[in-house]
Amino acid sequence: MTAYPAPAPENAASRERRPAPLLPVLANEGELETQRRRVSAIITTFNEADRIAECLESLTWCDEILVVDSHSTDETREIAGRYDGVRVLRRKYFGAASQKNWAIDRCRHDWILILDADEVVTPELRSEIENILAAPVAATAFAIKRRTHALGGEVHYSGWQHDRVVRFFRRGDARYPNRRVHADMQTRQRPEILDAFLDHHMVDTLEEYTERTRRYAFWGAAQLWRDGRRNIGLWHVLGRPTWRFLRTYFLQLGVLEGVRGLIMCGVPAYGCFLKYATVWSWRTELKRGRSPRLPEFDDDPTTWAWSTEKTGPIGLQPQPTP
Repeated sequence: MTAYPAPAPENAASRERRPAPLLPVLANEGELETQRRRVSAIITTFNEADRIAECLESLTWCDEILVVDSHSTDETREIAGRYDGVRVLRRKYFGAASQKNWAIDRCRHDWILILDADEVVTPELRSEIENILAAPVAATAFAIKRRTHALGGEVHYSGWQHDRVVRFFRRGDARYPNRRVHADMQTRQRPEILDAFLDHHMVDTLEEYTERTRRYAFWGAAQLWRDGRRNIGLWHVLGRPTWRFLRTYFLQLGVLEGVRGLIMCGVPAYGCFLKYATVWSWRTELKRGRSPRLPEFDDDPTTWAWSTEKTGPIGLQPQPTP
């Protein structure tokens, strides 16, 4: 444990010279809105017409909302375009990390909040973020705890009780790494954890959950292949999925949630199996002269580069704070 020096003893003369303490001035709601630093919100979307409105409604207090859409075929873009302060941009999908880094560079403001379309900012989280924006803070990145809803109810265990994501940060102090799927935000400082929750409406049906899991397993397999991690054996295909299920179902108490808990633990374990089995099959096929067909990756270095200074958003002039 670090030992800090004790304060010097205070005599009567020094007490007389000491100025009166500064008391904080509390702003009312109107003053808070005019004094706080501005914030941009980012939402990445693909065919989210049934969810995007609720997500946008929870962000109307933000100074800018940027929706980056991966060429949806439903009414996602039309719904988003009905909201004031929303900019809708279209971009080919190379993975969530690529989309979000690309969007970060196009935000007008230095403080940024990122959401997926299936997430909703609670009133408590909004209040906590606005208080941070209105006061001097040393932290430049914040992790947000997620309250997950799936298959018709809230998920309390199965590993989701520890779910938190870095989504609120200052431009230049956080960036996603070059990964196709499951990329965790990297930060220059250790992020602080906020008290309030972000509501995460993950999946409504088992069909949606299994399809999502298969898609993520394919992208995860492609990432392993691209990274040269191709030496897949019995431990990867059998041991890792088994351990994942046992860890989430027993150690992380999924067993307490009945059938919902069994599904929430079993489907990700199946996804883990599918990811490693896919890489094994690709390596087997390669021996027969057949190369795997991988998804396209974002190889533009500017997508992954950390900015060394506050240069402002690409294609926009920095906006002055009133």
